[in-house]
Amino acid sequence: MFRSSNNDDFSGSSDLNEEDMIKDPQPDASTSGNLRKSVSQSTSSLTSNGSVESISATRFSHGSRRKSKRWRGWCQRRGIAGLALLVLVFFIFNSWMLYRIRDPGRAAGIKVKYLKMNSSTVSIKICNAVAVARLLNATLVLPGLMYSSVWRDASQFGNIYQEDHFINYLKPDVRIVKELPKQLKSLDLDAIGSVVSDADIVKEAKPGFYKKYILPILHLNRVVHFVGFGNRLASDPIPFKVQRLRCRCNFHALRFVPKIQETGALLIQRMRQNMSRLGPLDKHLLGPLAEPKKKGQRSHSTKASRYLALHLRFEIDMVAHSLCEFGGGKEEQKELEAYREKHFPALIELKKTQKLPSTAALREEGLCPLMPEETVLMLAALGFNRKTRIYLAGAHIYGGKSRLTALTTLFPNLVTKENLLSSAEIEPFANFSSQLAALDFITCTAADNFAMTDSGSQFSSLVSGYRIYYGGGEMPTIRPNKRRLADIFVKNNTIEWSVFEKRVRKAVRQTKRVFSRPTGRSVYRYPRCPECMCSDQP
Repeated sequence: MFRSSNNDDFSGSSDLNEEDMIKDPQPDASTSGNLRKSVSQSTSSLTSNGSVESISATRFSHGSRRKSKRWRGWCQRRGIAGLALLVLVFFIFNSWMLYRIRDPGRAAGIKVKYLKMNSSTVSIKICNAVAVARLLNATLVLPGLMYSSVWRDASQFGNIYQEDHFINYLKPDVRIVKELPKQLKSLDLDAIGSVVSDADIVKEAKPGFYKKYILPILHLNRVVHFVGFGNRLASDPIPFKVQRLRCRCNFHALRFVPKIQETGALLIQRMRQNMSRLGPLDKHLLGPLAEPKKKGQRSHSTKASRYLALHLRFEIDMVAHSLCEFGGGKEEQKELEAYREKHFPALIELKKTQKLPSTAALREEGLCPLMPEETVLMLAALGFNRKTRIYLAGAHIYGGKSRLTALTTLFPNLVTKENLLSSAEIEPFANFSSQLAALDFITCTAADNFAMTDSGSQFSSLVSGYRIYYGGGEMPTIRPNKRRLADIFVKNNTIEWSVFEKRVRKAVRQTKRVFSRPTGRSVYRYPRCPECMCSDQP
C-alpha cells in the first residue's frame, strides 16, 4: 500500500512497505484498475499550462520563496537598525568633540588650538583678535602688548584693563586663558611655523582668509602667534554674531583697572570744578567711582563747569609720517628726515624711487595734520572763546610749548593732565604712554564737547564711537573735513572774518551728524548699526 505523508496531500512518490510487497507481490486486476484510475485523476488535476508538477515540488518552491522573503526582510530590518545606530554614534561623537573643543581644559589628551597676540595698540586689535578666535573656534591667550621703540612703553594687558572681567564677560562667546599650557610653552613657535606677522596677512583680511590659511596651522601646531595684527580683519563682510562680538568686546568687556579709573575720575572732577555732578557716560567709564555723593555730603561748588576736550594730533610720529612741512624751515626738515630714517625707513626708500607730491598738494588734499595755529582759527570760528575750559589730549606735541603759544594765548583755560594732576598723582603713569592715553580717553569721552583735528586717528575714532554708543545722540563731536578747511585757510587772508566763520561752521556742521554705519566702515567708530545697538537682535 501507499504511505501517505503527514499532510493530507500525497508526497508524489509513495514508498511501498516491504512486508506488503512480500504478502501481495501481484495485486489483483480490480485493485490495479482502481489504482490506475486514482493516479490518473490525481495526475490530471495537477496538470497546468501543458506541464505537470508534483505536489511536493510545488510546496517546496512556495516554502523556499517565503523563507527567502522572510530572510530579506530580516536583513533589511537589521541593516536599517545598524545604519541608524551608526548615525547616532556619529552625532554623539561630533557633539562630544565640539564640547571638548569649546572647553578643552577639562580633560587631557585633546588637542587645543590657541591664538596668541602681541600688539602695539590696544582696544581695536584686541577686539579683532577676539573676533578671529571666534571665527576659528579657538581659545585665545590674553593678548600681550608689544614694546614700542617710539613710546618705550612696557605696559601689558593687566596694566590697562581688568583681566577677570574681560575673560568672564566674553566667556559665553570665546574661551580666554591667561597663558599657554605648559606643553605648548616649551615649543619654539617660530621654528614650527606658528608665528604670523602682519606681512603674512593681507590688510583688511576677510574671514575666508583666516579659515584658508590660519586654520590649517592651528590644526597642525595647535597654536598660532599673531605679532602686530594691525588692521588685519575687515569690517565687512563679517557674520552678524561675530560683528556683534566686536562691539561687546569694545564697549563692554574692556574695563579700565581701578588705578586708571580713580585718576580719570580726578581729571573729570577737576575739569568740571564740581565733585557731585555726574555725566551721562561716567558710570560706563568709571564704574563704582561714578556713584553720586551720599546724602549729607555737600559740594563746594553749586554749578559744574562745562568743558571741551581737544585731541590735537600733532606728535612727531604723525608729523614726520605725513611728509608735510609746518613752517620750521630747513632745521625742521632736517629733524623730521632724521626721524624718518630711524622709524620709517620704508618712506625713505619710497622717496628715492618715486616722486612724491609736494607739501602744497598734500595740504590741498587734506593729508596734512592741522597745526595748532589752524586749530585755533577753527575753534574761534565755531564760537569758543577765552572763557572756554579746554582739556588738551595727546602726548609730546611737536615743537613743545612754543608751538602751543597760539592756543594758550587765545584760550588761557587750556590744560593738560600734567597741569591738573600733582607730581605724586601722575608719577605711577610716567613712561607708560598707553596708560596715559587711557586717562586721556576717559577725560575726552566724558567731555561736554569733543573736537578732533584728525578724523583718521584711532584714538579720536574710539572716543567718538563711545560717545555715540552711550551718549544717546546728545554728545556732540566736532570732526573737521581737513580738505575743506585747507581750502578755507588758504583764502583766509582775502576774506572777512564773518565769511570765514560761516564757511568753517558749514564745513564742520556737515560732519557733525551721526550716521548709520556705512558698509565697510569700522563698528568701533560707527556703532549705530543692528549688530551693535539693536538689543532685539540675537
